[in-house]
Amino acid sequence: MSGRLTRRAFVRGSAGLIAFAELGQRASGAADEEERLAPMRPIPRGPGFYWFGYYDKEQFSSDGRFVLGNRVTFEHRSPMAEDRITVGMVDLGDADRWIELGSTLAWNWQPGCMLQWRPAHPDEVIWNEREGNRFVARIRNVRTGAERVVPAPIYALVPDGRWAVAPEFRRLNNVWPGYGYAGVPDPRAESPAPDDTGIWRVDLERGRSQLILSFADIVRFDPPADGFADGAQHWANHLLVSPDGRRFVFLHRWRSPAQGRSWTTRMVTGSPEGHDLYSLIPNGKVSHFIWRDEAHILAFAGVGDEAREWEFQVFRDRTREAVRVPGMLRTDGHCVYVPGRRNEWILSDTYPNPRRGREQTLYVVHAPTGRRIVIGRVPSPASYQREWRCDLHPRCSADGRWVCIDSAHSGDGRHMYLLDLGGIV
Repeated sequence: MSGRLTRRAFVRGSAGLIAFAELGQRASGAADEEERLAPMRPIPRGPGFYWFGYYDKEQFSSDGRFVLGNRVTFEHRSPMAEDRITVGMVDLGDADRWIELGSTLAWNWQPGCMLQWRPAHPDEVIWNEREGNRFVARIRNVRTGAERVVPAPIYALVPDGRWAVAPEFRRLNNVWPGYGYAGVPDPRAESPAPDDTGIWRVDLERGRSQLILSFADIVRFDPPADGFADGAQHWANHLLVSPDGRRFVFLHRWRSPAQGRSWTTRMVTGSPEGHDLYSLIPNGKVSHFIWRDEAHILAFAGVGDEAREWEFQVFRDRTREAVRVPGMLRTDGHCVYVPGRRNEWILSDTYPNPRRGREQTLYVVHAPTGRRIVIGRVPSPASYQREWRCDLHPRCSADGRWVCIDSAHSGDGRHMYLLDLGGIV
């Protein structure tokens, strides 16, 4: 329906499906918006709390049968060095059976442990782990059970699965709790921009890592007109490799002593060797993003030099071209392109809206026309805030048929939910 939406509550129904109980109606204020709530079910069903983490990782196996996830036995506090979680996968072809693959001490509530399928290696998954006083990556063949350890952690993988890029996780845990890992102190915590760590390239075949951009390099590159404040701490996060593997993008963030807990952000792209850098969004206001293709990035960013208004825009790499995406809500969210649709459909979510009972919205937008379809509305309990909040972080299967989200709306802790997009996009 269009122009008028129904607000609904989510109620557990038979066979684990979710039924929608009508609570009332409200005007949508958007003539091109409709609501078609997608059927969804919790996966797996069993003791413990389950979630996956970030929206830009491959959660579904290439054939769509297995869905990766993390299992934890507690909530509502920061992870401590001794807190170990289980990593595993759900078999959608066998009554959503949970299959344990391993465990890890290197995790957080937001990106998790970087658990993901290794591209071009359909039987292999990879996740970060802590061994003694170092972080590593573990690669496991889910068919044979064979494992090997790469002596460096990973963040984002290249499309052929041969290498990855990674930030300095020890620094992240120090400057931005909730995105690094506990257990290994940052030896350079007092250095604003050290020259011997930063962004690393990790060879997954040979088990080697190479520093391709130090924090000192990043600070020297194209600084703002008024420079960086004395004593500002610099870090990098949200790394993502382009679909053709020829570029990668990251967020350079810094915090001056006067900023307290806030920070400033710019988006930078570069070659896999750390060369040919370009400050794609230099105005200090950029949040979540995803590559659309090898030359374009969709991002929620401030508009103009003063960046007073924010909206979703498509930026062309190594240029100043930016085009607003019609139909996207003007609120931050975790955005992905639905696979198999020629980049026509964008899937995104919202943070809890306090004016609507902390409701989180899941929606898709047809980019060429701006048509928006709301496919889910779930309330987020008030106890899920700060670094242990439960963002939806939508992830798609390779064929674009299924979506998996993390949510705590049921009242019995965080769980993963599977939504069927068939017939909607």
